[in-house]
Amino acid sequence: LINSLVGGNCRCCSKSSVQTIGEEQIQNPYTELLVLKGHQDIVRFLVQIDDYRFASAGDDGIIFIWNAQTGEKLYELHGHTHKITAIAPFSSSDVTEENTDLIITASADRTVIVWDCASGRQVQKVSCFHSTVKCLTVLQRLNVWLSGGSDLCIWNRKLDLLCKTSHLTDAGISALVELPKNCVAAAVGKELIIFRLIASSNGSEGWNILEVKRLVDHQDNISSLVSVNDLTFVTGSHIGELIVWDALDWTKQASECNFWDSSVHPDVQPEIKLSQSPHETSVQHLTSDEECVFAAVGKGIYVYNLQMKRVIACQRTAHDSSVLHIEKLPNRQLISCSEDGSVRIWELREKQQLPAEPVPTGFFNMWGFGRANKQANQAAKKMHENTPVYFLELVGDLIGHSSAVQMFLYFGELGLATCSADHLIILWKDGERESSLRSLTLFRKLAQNGDLHPEKKSILK
Repeated sequence: LINSLVGGNCRCCSKSSVQTIGEEQIQNPYTELLVLKGHQDIVRFLVQIDDYRFASAGDDGIIFIWNAQTGEKLYELHGHTHKITAIAPFSSSDVTEENTDLIITASADRTVIVWDCASGRQVQKVSCFHSTVKCLTVLQRLNVWLSGGSDLCIWNRKLDLLCKTSHLTDAGISALVELPKNCVAAAVGKELIIFRLIASSNGSEGWNILEVKRLVDHQDNISSLVSVNDLTFVTGSHIGELIVWDALDWTKQASECNFWDSSVHPDVQPEIKLSQSPHETSVQHLTSDEECVFAAVGKGIYVYNLQMKRVIACQRTAHDSSVLHIEKLPNRQLISCSEDGSVRIWELREKQQLPAEPVPTGFFNMWGFGRANKQANQAAKKMHENTPVYFLELVGDLIGHSSAVQMFLYFGELGLATCSADHLIILWKDGERESSLRSLTLFRKLAQNGDLHPEKKSILK
């Protein structure tokens, strides 16, 4: 089934330094798939609504709500006239009403719509924007949400505008991340602007937005933002800069600017070196598990340890084209997807350390470093011996899309949902689990009809 979907678009025949895996992918559970059709253009966004539902959106301006278990199309939402530029789930927490699952969508038609996921109904629509909204962030604790474009706006769940900043820039806010103490960080070109949300003092629902600080450490436009925890957040730029920030006082804690340079990370695949063009070094996506930050940089994926403040593992050429999305799974595995149409599963493993080879003294003596640096070399050698070395092992290659895979959602035992420029969504399923569920369903039907042997009836109970 997978091979028939790929057709003649075989990536394995072209010359590439990308790691490959054979047909026997024993650690890859995703041996079945469901193809979900409905979109008429690039599908760019997937958002999880709850444990079994998700929404998809893209350049056709349509939003679909799907059942992640069955692949059933639950609702088709029409209201936008241009492509979707941002989407966010929003669970209502109004004490006077039952909890309601909502989604908010922004479009290039300069409108924002709130949808009810239970009914597919359009709750509210606003069209007062002077530019396209590029990002949406829900502050669940405050029961408000933010829109970022040429200005920053605060809204309640009824789409009442509570406050907005003055015009920031024509380029607009490209990304937002929530910080402690009612603060948010907004990426505006090369700058990172810290805003504080201040509740109205007269007891009304109003808010004020105060610009607190501008951080200008990046040398190029910020392309990715991620919150690690209440103490740390991380940013990445188009020229491969990664900066770790203190989330409370907004000071720079660490930085990494040499992802493409194999000499900087000699322990991890030193034979592969990327070119230093902006396309190859752009930080496309960041995610974190609080211990490490996982970065999609150019065609590669990198694991940056926050405590060690260094890259501990990488695959510099993880895909044939740029990696667009990356996520960490609970079991020390990573999933990445790319413009090349592939979705790959990686496992972070610890490399078995070999006894360290003695460093030749001739070179260092030539430059006068021999005896003076003996103690320092011993200390460095001891630290190297005590530092674990990791590598990323390819354990699964999911080939089903015929064009760029924009992103994915991981649903645990329900599987994996991917969306693509080929207008398709694919649900990747654990083949063994699906087979067991089908067998169980069959046994139950037979038991209801009285056709099942008594011994097997007892097993079902």
